[in-house]
Parts: sequence; C-alpha cells; structure tokens
Amino acid sequence: MADSTQTNRTRRPILAIVASVAALSLGDAVVKATSLSLPLWQMYILRSALALPLLWWLARRQGSVTLHAPLWIVVRSTLLVFMWLSYYASLPLMPLSLAAAAYYTGPLFIVALSAAVARRWPTGRALLAITCGFIGVLMIIRPENSNFEIATLLPILAAFLYACAMVLTSAKCSEDSPFVLALALNVAFIVTGVVFGLFSGREGSLVFGPWQPLDLTLFGTIAVLAVLILIGSVGAAYAYQKGQPTTVAAFDYCYLVFSLLWGSLFFNELPGIIALIGICVIVGAGILALPPSRGGTHRKTADRS
Repeated sequence: MADSTQTNRTRRPILAIVASVAALSLGDAVVKATSLSLPLWQMYILRSALALPLLWWLARRQGSVTLHAPLWIVVRSTLLVFMWLSYYASLPLMPLSLAAAAYYTGPLFIVALSAAVARRWPTGRALLAITCGFIGVLMIIRPENSNFEIATLLPILAAFLYACAMVLTSAKCSEDSPFVLALALNVAFIVTGVVFGLFSGREGSLVFGPWQPLDLTLFGTIAVLAVLILIGSVGAAYAYQKGQPTTVAAFDYCYLVFSLLWGSLFFNELPGIIALIGICVIVGAGILALPPSRGGTHRKTADRS
C-alpha cells in the first residue's frame, strides 16, 4: 500500500509537468509560427484577461480564493513574469531550439537551489539524472556548431528566474491551490502589462511597441495562448507543489522533446540522429530521476520543516 501511494504521489506531479511543458512549448511555437505582432505588454494583458475568468471559476470550485502566503505568492509571480519577459525577448534573436536549450539549464539551477534550501546535498541519483538531461540538451543543440551570442544569456536568465520560482513554490507556497497560484500569476501579467503600457508607443520595440488593432485571427491566436498559459501555469504549480523538485525538474526537460516536435510540425525542422539520441538520453534521465519504489525517499515534509 505504501509503495502504491508513493507511486501515485510521484506519477501525478510528473504527468502535470509533462502537460505543462507540452502546453508552454506549443505556445512558444504558436508565437513564432504566427509571427505575433503584438508587443509583449499587450499580449500580457490580453492573454491573461482571457484566462482569468476560467481560472477564477476553477479556483472557486475548490472553495474560497484564499492566499496562505501572499508575500511569497507575489514574489513567485514577479519572478515568473520576468522569466517570460526574458525568454520571449530572446526568441527574435536566436533559433527556438537554441533558446529552449539555453533555457533548460533551469533544472540544474533547481537542483542547486533545492540543495541550498534543504541544507543538504542532492542524492547522487538526482545529480546523475540532471547531468544526463543536460548532456541530452548538449547533444540536441551541439554548441560547437554555433557561435556564442550575448542573447544566449537571456534564456539562461529566464532559467534562473524559473528555478527560483519553482523552488519557492515547493518551499513556501505548498498550502495554496495551484489554481490560486495561476490566478495570481495572471493578475501579475496584467499589472505588468499595464505598467509597461504606460511607456509604450516605441515603433519596433518588442516590449514597448504601440497598441496593435485586433482582427479575428489575432484574437483567436491570443485565445489559444490563454488556454495554453492556463494549462502550463496550473500544471507547473501543481507539479512543484506535490513532487520532489529534483524529480520534477528532470521531467521538465520534456520541453525540449516537445519543442523538437512542434519545430517539425510548424517549421519543417527535423532533428538529426544525434538530436534523436539526445531525446533518448533526456527520457532516460527522467526515468532515472524516479525515486526507488521501496524507499522512503519522498521527504518533502521533513525538508520543509
């Protein structure tokens, strides 16, 4: 019975993070494929405004909308808003696969930050899993074929901000509903969009460009992005609340698998043999990150005390 409970506690966060990264990577592909002309501040406002009513309804179905750790929720939401700002700002400057791979140094940051919060070194199994996942990333992007660009630092900055937010979710926001966390995040998107909008009107600026009129196609794209950010934000919050951060972080690498899939479907970018091997390494790293079924390795409560 204990083994079955442990398996369920592990499986659900893993399924949640896989669904989250599938949705988020699809959203990034949609932005790139449709050449979305909206400045980021306008997209922040419109996308979250569409997502908020459904999120509010889902949160209310679970009971009253209560913030158990309001300060930490504000910090978490701020980190994620600027994470997306950094990542989206990098997309026009580099290929999607390179941006995604640079961004997925995030699980390495998560391991380091989790160890610092718990004040103990990660297990050798967790370190090996994350290392294998990173090797898989290198096999996909093959950095020896690309020249270093300063723009690469933007998705790495995004990775660090994401890692901080997810470790914070696990350590300080465990009592709050994932729907409430997603609701707070989307409110933060709107507030940030409004603030940035005060400085808008700069032609050609990705962040501070002028307001763009909406047609039916553009509105439909924003609606799709709203659904995807809803799935992604709720899934990530649930996964890092309920699962071991290092285990969930290993499955976070599935973003790269999905980005290759969307790249093939949207941009006719087919991965080579080495990239396919890299995908297998990433999947193997995820399996390796699973805790032994017989062990009492799920010690989140002890870690948080």
